Amino acid sequence: MLDYGCGSGILAIAAALLGAARVVAVDIEPQALSATQANAGFNGVALDAVITPEAFLPQPGFDLVLANILANTLIELGPALSGCLNAGGRLVLAGLLEPQIDAVTAAYPSLAFDPPSIDGEWACLTGRRRD
Repeated sequence: MLDYGCGSGILAIAAALLGAARVVAVDIEPQALSATQANAGFNGVALDAVITPEAFLPQPGFDLVLANILANTLIELGPALSGCLNAGGRLVLAGLLEPQIDAVTAAYPSLAFDPPSIDGEWACLTGRRRD
């Protein structure tokens, strides 16, 4: 599992606690990376990597990719995040507004998206890699 934009690490930690074989957490903020490491320790889990985007080398190998970041960044990261997914892997994107759905999904042409989940003005997208 890849948690891109991990913040406090809660999703990465939950994945590790639920048995994910490999968990990588990425964030641009040094404080988020420190919090993720500390929270993982508090919860008795070891994450495979807690790194900056510059240190992360996008490559296939993830069954699940989560990204809760702003829409423009989700669009920019489309090829990289899609490329991290194994065939049939799932992608969950959050942090976007409902009017941004079409632009974000267009950045992920190799994915088949489920109908979006809408909560007020916010949207969450889930999709599966087609190949």
